[in-house]
Amino acid sequence: MSFLDHIKRCNNGDLSQFEPWFIGRQRAGFIHRDFAPVVATRPDLFVRHDAAWHLDPALDTPDKRTAAMRAFLLELRERGQFGSLWREEAYPVTWVFTDPPLMAMERAAVPWFGVRAFGPHLTAYVRRKDGLHIWVPRRSYTKPTFPGQLDNTVAGGQPIGIGLHDNLIKECAEEASIPRKLAEQAKAVSYITYLNQSGPQLKPDIMTCFDLELPEDFTPRANDGEVHSFELWPVQRVFETVRDTTQFKYNCNLVLIDFFVRHGLLSADDPQFMAIVSGLKKEYTSLNGIG
Repeated sequence: MSFLDHIKRCNNGDLSQFEPWFIGRQRAGFIHRDFAPVVATRPDLFVRHDAAWHLDPALDTPDKRTAAMRAFLLELRERGQFGSLWREEAYPVTWVFTDPPLMAMERAAVPWFGVRAFGPHLTAYVRRKDGLHIWVPRRSYTKPTFPGQLDNTVAGGQPIGIGLHDNLIKECAEEASIPRKLAEQAKAVSYITYLNQSGPQLKPDIMTCFDLELPEDFTPRANDGEVHSFELWPVQRVFETVRDTTQFKYNCNLVLIDFFVRHGLLSADDPQFMAIVSGLKKEYTSLNGIG
């Protein structure tokens, strides 16, 4: 295991297995060849031509698209498509977060349609006399996804209708009992892009990285059941755990690797330095296959 192994794990998407789908002229996501027959059952909603899928142009407003898609997704849910992962949480459908959403889509369905998801990921750290330390949470053992794995201090999906920083402040309170006054001091410091595939599901996602220095006398506390416990680890222990193991949730490794780079823990003379830094921002365009 290595830092590059984690980056490769997050970027295992094979776009030759997918076709894009569009809302008007804007690409909204990607549909896998094995999921395409499900989409094809609704020719009133999706039409395929020119090696791509297109949402019915009669759905000419975000509200109309959202309502029509929700009805379809509820049908799929009744047939067991999403298992126990349905959240009743709407994500924005957009390739650029600051653009107006083309529509909203249930969180559980987003990777099935290859829609880009966004979210804030916070690394909370403490400066002590014996060096830098990071607050490391362990995910609840009852979570439906990645139970019991290690995670970023605070992280969450990005629902529609709220900014990234405000969402982070909300997640800080819910997941770690970090009060607003402290959470507001978090700084956006970086972002990470990757293209992860799990069977017919695709995650062309962006994580926005935040840093927050916490006082020595503050201890995060699990609040909403998402976290089993928090531990304060020396940064070297975090570094070695990420580098040598798969104990952290797969994409959370990248947030910590980015932290290591920015805080000077990875030497510029490391033979993998440039590959690691560039690998954290996999930008996909029509020139390299995502057009």
